[in-house]
Amino acid sequence: MSRLTDIRPMIYMITDGTLTDQNFLTRSLDTIENVTIAIRSGVSLVQLREKQLSAKNLCTLAEKIVKIAGATTKVMINDRADIAAAIGADGVQLTEGSLPVAVIRTSFPDLIVGASTHSADACAAAAKAGSDFAVFGPVYATPGKRPQGPEALADACEAAGEMPVIAIGGIDH
Repeated sequence: MSRLTDIRPMIYMITDGTLTDQNFLTRSLDTIENVTIAIRSGVSLVQLREKQLSAKNLCTLAEKIVKIAGATTKVMINDRADIAAAIGADGVQLTEGSLPVAVIRTSFPDLIVGASTHSADACAAAAKAGSDFAVFGPVYATPGKRPQGPEALADACEAAGEMPVIAIGGIDH
C-alpha cells in the first residue's frame, strides 16, 4: 500500500540538477526561489535532484526547502536516504543504480520511497520491491532522451498494479 494515496492529483517538481559546489553560493538561492514558487502554487512533491552537490551543500539546501515545504508539500532527496532522514525530509527518490528498496526500508523505515523507472518491467520490479510510487519517463521528448510514449506509460501503469506511477518528461501545457 502506497504512502501517497492521499495526494491526488499529484504534481511533482524535480529540481534541474545544475547546482555544483562551485556555483552553490551564487545559484542555490535561485533553486530555493523556484521551489518556493512551486510550493506556493500547490506542488504536491519536490524532488531535490542535485547530484553534483557535496553532502554538506545538499544538506544545507534540503534543510531550507524542507522548512519552506512545511506540512503542505512532500520533499524527496535524490538517492540520499541518509540526508533525507537526517534533515527530516519525507523520502528518497531511488534511481535504477541506487541501493535496493529493501535496504532503504530496513535502515530508514519512515521514509517514502520513490523509484525512477524507464520500462514496464522496472515499474513492476519497483512495486514488487515495495516502492511507494514510481516515476516513469520520459513520456515525451526531452533534450538528450528518447521518449517512451503514452503506450509505454500505459504498460508501466498496468505493470505497477496498485502502486502510483507519475509520468515525467516533455509534459507541458
